[in-house]
Amino acid sequence: MEDFMERRARIAIVDDDPTIRQSLSDLLFANGFEPVPLRGSHDYFALGADPDLDLALIDLRLDGESGLTLTMSIRQRQDLPVVMLTGVGDETDKIVGLETGADDYILKPFNPRELVARVRAVLRRYGHNIGHVLPSPSATENMDFGDKLLDRESRQLFDATGDEVHLTNAEYRLLEYLLLHPNEIIPRPRLLAEIGSDLSHYVDRTIDVLILRLRRKIESVPSKPVHLQTRRGQGYIFVPHPQGDAR
Repeated sequence: MEDFMERRARIAIVDDDPTIRQSLSDLLFANGFEPVPLRGSHDYFALGADPDLDLALIDLRLDGESGLTLTMSIRQRQDLPVVMLTGVGDETDKIVGLETGADDYILKPFNPRELVARVRAVLRRYGHNIGHVLPSPSATENMDFGDKLLDRESRQLFDATGDEVHLTNAEYRLLEYLLLHPNEIIPRPRLLAEIGSDLSHYVDRTIDVLILRLRRKIESVPSKPVHLQTRRGQGYIFVPHPQGDAR
């Protein structure tokens, strides 16, 4: 019987609102996860130096402290995926969060099905194919550009040596969308509208941060991009194989 049992992914829920903690716990448990409800950073660090967790879901606005501070502390201690819960008006902190390495954002009030799907996507990107974390049925093609390969089934980016280039969930969604529309100028409003839930609530400055971070990971010289190019006054264009690119 044990052969058929799979360990549930353990998700820390860091939120000072007991109602939200309970609703998130019920939602995650019903969808095959093991919730670990916590009131704040004190409860989180009480779990020990190396807590047995697979992901942390952190409210941006904790009572008397910042979810960003907790996220940065976690990043310094362990390689744990972090998804932040944010409210309308938290755009500046979203930008800071992106720059400190949060893997994804979910806007309150959240759609339960979307939250579960986003948590599963981030876990999958970290290689946690456990419990009810299922692969995406639509992501089956590999896509290449320059000397890199995007594996859409595993949602991973690999360089010429086969090493993974780590992308956050938002960075992955942005790169995938651009690769699906190669050599096409995409105006910023369309990018915001088409990219979906990952970016639909982001401001222009946040898009700029994502573009900058993605360029740092895929371009040989980020200040002179050959793949992810800007067309002033028009938008962005992704050129998978620039002229002279050896394939």
